[in-house]
Amino acid sequence: MSPRPDGFVPVCTLGQLQEDTPFAAEVEGVSVVLVRTCGAVHALHNACSHADVALSEGEVDDCHIECWLHGSRFDVRTGNPDSLPALRPVPVYAVHLDGDTEDATVSVNTALTQAHDRDPLAAAVPVTQEG
Repeated sequence: MSPRPDGFVPVCTLGQLQEDTPFAAEVEGVSVVLVRTCGAVHALHNACSHADVALSEGEVDDCHIECWLHGSRFDVRTGNPDSLPALRPVPVYAVHLDGDTEDATVSVNTALTQAHDRDPLAAAVPVTQEG
């Protein structure tokens, strides 16, 4: 899909993102993994910083995504690893949600990365449950 004037690229609808299930996408030539967990949608670079393995093949638990190959876990809010063998964080990208229903468009801007020493929710988009 084409980027919007603000640089965000529509990727999917909110309804396509299942809770705690990685969703792989390519955004402007960048491999991204979207994760709907801990009440928000997060976007990270889809490669483990240790072994360059797709994080979208791993599991999500407790706001973390795990690399299936060697077990490194990354906080989806910051990209920081919290287990070996990974030592470097993975980039976290800005997410924008157009709407508040399951039909809302989820967009990502890979040019806007979150600084790992700032607010861990700065790049995430909160998801409210209606009911």
